[in-house]
Amino acid sequence: MARRQAEKEARRRERREREEAARRAASRKKALQVAGGAGLVILAIAVVGLVLVGGGSGSSADAATVTADAQAANCSYRQFPSEGREHVARKLTAKDYRTNPPTSGHHNPIPAPDGVYAPGHEPSVGNWVHSLEHGRILYQYKPGTPAADIAMLRALAAQPLNGSPGYHTLVFENNTNMPSQYALVAWTRYLTCDELTPQAQKAMKAFREAFTDQAPERIP
Repeated sequence: MARRQAEKEARRRERREREEAARRAASRKKALQVAGGAGLVILAIAVVGLVLVGGGSGSSADAATVTADAQAANCSYRQFPSEGREHVARKLTAKDYRTNPPTSGHHNPIPAPDGVYAPGHEPSVGNWVHSLEHGRILYQYKPGTPAADIAMLRALAAQPLNGSPGYHTLVFENNTNMPSQYALVAWTRYLTCDELTPQAQKAMKAFREAFTDQAPERIP
């Protein structure tokens, strides 16, 4: 009698152990499934993040795009060798540079701040060349440009880039006696146009998207 009772108790223990083992196995399987699902979610988020970061300003504009758009608009896009980056204290003029408008070269120690400048209150050339070194895009127009065209150029510069309206732009009246009516200037590059046609505006937009922050110093 006692022997049969012991055998029953042993079978009950074995059954409980099997049930507990099965419960633990099911729990581990569920945990692995949850972890795997979370991993997929994290991976998906990471991929989306990389796409967003890689997209930057949301544009695929590059030098080839700018060249094609400039040709279609009868504008001129050119790239030049760097003329240097030295700081100098003296007042600088167009004669100190090889291009007009200047695109690089020695400059004054203080860069011109971002923003829109009223005609006659533009920054000096030595200061705005320093701004180019910091990756800015300069929108310039010749003295005497009609107010409506100046407003149009300002509106182009104010368009959002990298999530910020007017991101890293300066707009002012040219003070180097440049031959063209309008110019967008980046470090070692410029786009010049004689009219603000829709095609010219498209080329200007591509220029800004391609060359903003493309300079020796990345300054917020």
